[in-house]
Amino acid sequence: MRIRDAEPADWPAIWPFFRTITAAGDTYAYPRDLTSEQGREGWMLSAPGRTVVAVDEDGTVLGSAKMNPNQGGGGSHVASASYMVAPEHAGRGIGRALGEHTLAWARAEGYRGMQFNAVVEANVRAVALWRSLGFEVIGTVPEGFRLPDGSYTGLHVMYQAL
Repeated sequence: MRIRDAEPADWPAIWPFFRTITAAGDTYAYPRDLTSEQGREGWMLSAPGRTVVAVDEDGTVLGSAKMNPNQGGGGSHVASASYMVAPEHAGRGIGRALGEHTLAWARAEGYRGMQFNAVVEANVRAVALWRSLGFEVIGTVPEGFRLPDGSYTGLHVMYQAL
């Protein structure tokens, strides 16, 4: 697997898993009925943001990450990132590799920290991954996320100083 900058031609390979993940409604605070165009506009970033894809030897897109300043102005020294791995490729270390890549990018770009604004508490695999990469839960919005079954779970704010 290698990680490279995403190109516009990658969107048709990203969209199927992006659509599946957002439509499921249990890990991201995206509308569940996003169109391909809406998804592309929000995921395929330009500078100072960046979007990458993880690809296997034959070029198959396995996952993607976007990274960007968390805020503008006085908050632009803290980075943020989002990640999606095609469900059929889960459990192969792709999310970890993308997480490590975005942390290296943020350090190289001179960010002082990385913050995730809305990690779904019930997404225990993601929470465990980010903790293993050095992130801490610095706060939780109680019942900040409504799951598809109508129940509520918390939204973690996670942070790592760089």
